[in-house]
Amino acid sequence: MMVNLYYNLTFKNKMIHTIEVENIKCGGCMNSIKTALQQMEGVQEVNIDKDTETVTIESDSDIEPFIQKLNDLGYPQKGNNSLLKKAKSYVSCAVGNLKS
Repeated sequence: MMVNLYYNLTFKNKMIHTIEVENIKCGGCMNSIKTALQQMEGVQEVNIDKDTETVTIESDSDIEPFIQKLNDLGYPQKGNNSLLKKAKSYVSCAVGNLKS
């Protein structure tokens, strides 16, 4: 049974998406996630909680492109992890550490 591990709120014509993800290990991971999501169209703000492994995105866009971008970076939704995604997250983490 697949459970949606995200929720959406709408406030003043802005959507707030919160997504539970896998593989957030450090500030490098957080930097890579934030940088990639902020470059996407319609994103106003990105907040990441490493302890709860949640990514909150304020935007005027649907959630699906954000879920795909996180997956591509190696930070899939909770319950959708794999060895390949873990490996991708280490690469994203290293890039995030270099840019911070």
